[in-house]
Amino acid sequence: MADGQLSNPDLSRLADDRLDALRLVRSRRVGPVTWHRLMAEHGSARAALAALPGIARAAGVDRYEVCPTGVAEAEMRQGAKAEARLLVYGEPDYPRALMDLPDAPPVLWALGDVSLLNRPAVAMVGARNASSLGMRTARRLGQGLAAAGFTVVSGLARGIDTEAHAAALAEGGPARTVAVMAGGVDVIYPPENLALAQEIATKGCRISEQPPGLEPQARHFPLRNRLVSGLARAVIVVEAAAKSGSLITARAALDQGRDVMAVPGHPFDPRAGGCNMLIRDGAILIRGTADVMEALGAPAAAMPEPAPRMSPLPGPEAAQRPLKDTALLHSMILDRLGPSPLAEDQLLRDLAVTPAQLAPELLTLELDGRINRQAGGLLSRVD
Repeated sequence: MADGQLSNPDLSRLADDRLDALRLVRSRRVGPVTWHRLMAEHGSARAALAALPGIARAAGVDRYEVCPTGVAEAEMRQGAKAEARLLVYGEPDYPRALMDLPDAPPVLWALGDVSLLNRPAVAMVGARNASSLGMRTARRLGQGLAAAGFTVVSGLARGIDTEAHAAALAEGGPARTVAVMAGGVDVIYPPENLALAQEIATKGCRISEQPPGLEPQARHFPLRNRLVSGLARAVIVVEAAAKSGSLITARAALDQGRDVMAVPGHPFDPRAGGCNMLIRDGAILIRGTADVMEALGAPAAAMPEPAPRMSPLPGPEAAQRPLKDTALLHSMILDRLGPSPLAEDQLLRDLAVTPAQLAPELLTLELDGRINRQAGGLLSRVD
């Protein structure tokens, strides 16, 4: 090593490690939580890849094969073609705000200014069919937050998301907005936001945990929502119906320890039903940027950055039972569930496990798209 630069063997080893990390997360039945557990148990992605077939056999899965090297290399080429950067968990440019999440994405693809991922951020979400008042409110909040030094995070959807991004870009100072994509970072959805997405890639940042080129599916949007909230210190819901994706984001924010704020609306407007319900249940009522600043307690420039975590596994998940036991529990859960909903309390009794043991595994299976969680604590299997 000379002049503080990595030597060619060091660079080659780093490239191999990143490729192994990508292969591990793209392997069948390996979601973010499982990826972190494998890394904690085996110390490296390469060792985890070697152990996976044996773990699968112990869980009753025969002829398991890990993601081939060629598939991961093709994804790397697709990312390079899109001029996107691969950010691997634990690397310097990886968002520190995500590193305390038990389901932090092992890899992210990013287009644009990645420094925005480690600046103070506030997320804004809301209705796709937003009212004129809702759009104006989102615009004023986006401009005010950007002027105060916050990065505005949203999901590039129609309506409130679009206004939030555009307002942050229109602010006279540095453009501060991050769009979290449900599909590949190079796949623009909805199509009418193509020009906005291009501007975000130039002046802000677009990110996705999905492979480049992937068309978004319905199950990708809840996964996207947890990253919108995870990147931010608070989530503002501007307009939302009583049952909407914005409330999924708000629920994720609460689970992640983020503040939830909501703009109140007329009680007879269904687009305000979700916001009013959030305020009733304890969300912070927001009328403008000043309320956001007061709730956060300090301007963005004065707020300390979150400290990076040194553990390969974020948060309280560091001490986990062996992965083969987890895989066995996943199989038992899926065996008990079918297309007809089953109460979570009944599943606890059937499996003779504690709520603390069951809850994180249900979350893993839900994020992997293998089970559905319904109102009233009901669960069903996705076949």
